[in-house]
Amino acid sequence: MKTVDLFAGCGGLSLGFQNAGFDLVAAFDYWLPAIKVYEQNFQHPIFEKDLLQEDICTLISNFNPEIIIGGPPCQDFSSAGKRDEKLGRADLTYVFANIISQIKPKWFVMENVDRIAKSQVLQPVLEIFRQNEYGLTCSILNASYCGVPQARKRYFMIGQLHGEDDVLNHYLIKHQSKKAMSIFDYLGNDLGVEYFYRHPRSYKRRGIFSIYEPSPTVRGVNRPIPKTYKKHEGDACDVNENLRPLSTIERSYIQTFPKTFKFNGNKSNLEQMIGNAVPVKLAEYVARCILEYREDYSNNKSLQLPNIVSSVCCSD
Repeated sequence: MKTVDLFAGCGGLSLGFQNAGFDLVAAFDYWLPAIKVYEQNFQHPIFEKDLLQEDICTLISNFNPEIIIGGPPCQDFSSAGKRDEKLGRADLTYVFANIISQIKPKWFVMENVDRIAKSQVLQPVLEIFRQNEYGLTCSILNASYCGVPQARKRYFMIGQLHGEDDVLNHYLIKHQSKKAMSIFDYLGNDLGVEYFYRHPRSYKRRGIFSIYEPSPTVRGVNRPIPKTYKKHEGDACDVNENLRPLSTIERSYIQTFPKTFKFNGNKSNLEQMIGNAVPVKLAEYVARCILEYREDYSNNKSLQLPNIVSSVCCSD
C-alpha cells in the first residue's frame, strides 16, 4: 500500500512499515533536525510542513495514499511531561483526525503514549473517525512483547474505511511473545556492559538496570549518574566507577534502529528524536498484523476469531 507518514520525526514508524513491505511515498514533519536525519535514511521525500496549513490535505492527496500513519506529538499526555492538554500539542491529535477525515485513505494508524486512552481528547477524536465510517481497533501494546528489548507501552489506533471495529485485535495479540524481550535477547553483549544507568524521573524509582531484562522506556533525556546518587533497593547492581548511561547511539539500538541507520546532529537533538521515535520493530509488528489481516480477508477466509476484548476499548 502507498503510505504517507505524518509527524514522521527521524523515521521509526516509517522504517518499520517499510521493512514490512509498505510503499513509503512521502513523509511530513516540522522539526528540521529530525527531517535532516530522515532524509539521510530514506529515498522518498520528507516535507518540512506545518500540518495546520490550509493546503496540507491537497499536498498529501497528491501522493494517493492508501494508508496514512503517524504519531502526533504526545508531550501533553506523557508521564514525562506536564500532562496538560491545554498546552496545545494535544490539538495535533485533532489535526491528524481531520486530515484523515478529509483524505479518507483506506487505512490509517495513529500511535501515541498509553495515557492518551484516559485523556479528554480521545473520545472526540474517536467520534471524528466514526462519523467518517472507519472501523477502529484500539490497543495498548507493550513493546517488549513485540520484538523490542524495551518495556515501552504505546497506544495504537488502526482504522479501516468501511471496516468493522476490533478486527485487528486477534492479530495484535496472537503474535506477541510469551516473555518480555531483554536487551541481551536482542543485542547479546554488543553494548559491552552488563549494567547501565538510566536517570529516573524520581529517586523513588531505581536507576540501574541489567541487560538481562527489558530496558525501561527510552526518553528524550539522557544524563550521567550523579555523584550524589544513592543505591535504590531495586537497582540491578551497586554503584561503581564502571557504571555509565547508554550512549546516544546505543539508545537507538534499544529503539531497534539498525546499526546502519545514520544519526547526524547535535547530541541534545539526537537524544530527543530517538526518545520520541516509535521503536522500529514495534512499528513493523503492527504493520505485519495489518498485512496478515488483509491477506486473510482477501482470500475470503472464514475468520473464526476468538472473542478477545481489546486492552483499550474504542466504545464510548
